[in-house]
Amino acid sequence: MEVILKEDVPKLGSRGDVIKVAEGYGRNYLLPRKLAIEATAGNKAVIEQMRKAAERRSASEKADAQAMAGKFTDLVLHFRRKAGEKDTLFGSVTAAEIAEALAKQGLEVDRRKLQSEAIKTLGEHSVTAKLHRDVSVSFKVVVEKEAE
Repeated sequence: MEVILKEDVPKLGSRGDVIKVAEGYGRNYLLPRKLAIEATAGNKAVIEQMRKAAERRSASEKADAQAMAGKFTDLVLHFRRKAGEKDTLFGSVTAAEIAEALAKQGLEVDRRKLQSEAIKTLGEHSVTAKLHRDVSVSFKVVVEKEAE
């Protein structure tokens, strides 16, 4: 089955791509979730207009992401957590907590755009935020032992 993607789908394609997918995947997942439409002649013309609008939108989103990436220079987030004898945390520092700390600094980043496993040890860790398809930025997260 040929479909035209209306949104970016990870490991499948970008908005506006015409791709072949399995019949069931298209009918049961992509079409009901409005991630794609069937590739007909009429839809291809509509998608061409959508693609041009999406390119303009993507260019402005990329510019915004690059401007936001500039704010991440020399950014270090500090967390204090209880830890055991071998510097392992009782619990972890999650992407949601990192996103919340970024929001307090005035940087709104969705937790799903933070590419980090839960941090379970003390020390300095590097976290990557994917702000746009083409723009990602790394910053440091320091986890320190909480005073008893």
